[in-house]
Amino acid sequence: MAPTASTWKLLGYSTHSEAQVREAATLPVDYVAIGPVFATTTKENPDPVVGLAGVTAARRATDRPLVAIGGITRQNALAVLAAGADSVAVVRDLVAAPDIEAAARDFLQRLR
Repeated sequence: MAPTASTWKLLGYSTHSEAQVREAATLPVDYVAIGPVFATTTKENPDPVVGLAGVTAARRATDRPLVAIGGITRQNALAVLAAGADSVAVVRDLVAAPDIEAAARDFLQRLR
């Protein structure tokens, strides 16, 4: 029987440095998040920005799927993926758009 969406469980671990990524790689997690890649306003006291170099370092530190978080926009997502992220998490660039659905379509088109 194929799994359904309700039976899928993914466990991720958020990190903010290469050292934390290395530690996360020893844990029983499905993916590792790294960030914030860029400045973000979704948290009151965000961790220091890791930048694209931090994404590249994180990619070298783990073979787990790598999710980039923090300040990801339609304009910088491709650079983040090129730096080594397998995927990106996006909040502000979509929810602040006047038309979220149009912004999401635009985002997906840029990633194709």
